[in-house]
Amino acid sequence: MLFGSGDNQAETGAGGNVIKDADTASFTADVIEASKDALVLVDFWAAWCGPCKQLTPILEKVVKSYKGKVRLVKVDTDANQGLAQQLRIQSLPTVYAFKDGRPLDGFTGALPESKLREFVDRLVSQTGGVGIADLLAEAATALENNDLQSAAEIYAAILQDDQQNPDAIAGLARCYLKSGDSDRAEQTIGLVPPNARQNAAVQSVIAALALARKAMEAKPTAELEAKLAADPKDLSARYELAVALAANGDKSGALDHLLEIVRTQRDWNEEAARKQLVELFDAWGPKDPKTIEGRKRLAAILFA
Repeated sequence: MLFGSGDNQAETGAGGNVIKDADTASFTADVIEASKDALVLVDFWAAWCGPCKQLTPILEKVVKSYKGKVRLVKVDTDANQGLAQQLRIQSLPTVYAFKDGRPLDGFTGALPESKLREFVDRLVSQTGGVGIADLLAEAATALENNDLQSAAEIYAAILQDDQQNPDAIAGLARCYLKSGDSDRAEQTIGLVPPNARQNAAVQSVIAALALARKAMEAKPTAELEAKLAADPKDLSARYELAVALAANGDKSGALDHLLEIVRTQRDWNEEAARKQLVELFDAWGPKDPKTIEGRKRLAAILFA
């Protein structure tokens, strides 16, 4: 399975016309008319402006990540003083957002990337475009439907312009994991920056990898089932069977056995069953029906 084979398509999607320079003569075509097809951000800057030099590269990075749904037009105010005066540009940098031929919103000063993404995402949502959140949702749907190639291509496209996006890194790692390539999944999740390790999607993949490692060490389920049938009080065999079942996709079976251990002897092996349940919930994700069911059943036991 060749994940990431859609990189060239993604680069083409970003397009040569997504970022361009404009002047007074081309402003109507590059901004007013272009905004009828996409959200257009206009970056008013000058060569002497220090904050402009900080903001412009971030603007370019963010705009590219929308794969043509957002465009950036840069206007040198020193070379286009009449236009700057007409639009009442009083400080630099100033960014205006245009859609359907009219300005929607704007800001002055150099925003950090996180705030800039919030600004653009809000406007994209208002104007019906597709933002990063939409791309991640599309990829997640493909992943749920086991369309690993499509999901991986979307994640790779996001990472092409935002190499440290933790949700996209985790998604790509999940694709490798579901394809059975735990090594590549491990390598990919290792690319997450230290300050983003607590991201929910990242933690979910880390938990899934831990489960996969335990599954490799587990005995065959038939052997464990026979052992448990011979001695239903063998909590170690029940625990091993639960881990093996979870690794094989039998979520219901894994839940039943682990919850039985908690019900029978809550503190067995330093609460190993409860801890394993929490790890499974992380691996499956908070929206998984079995996570929701399992949390309710565990709470009923713990707080009975």
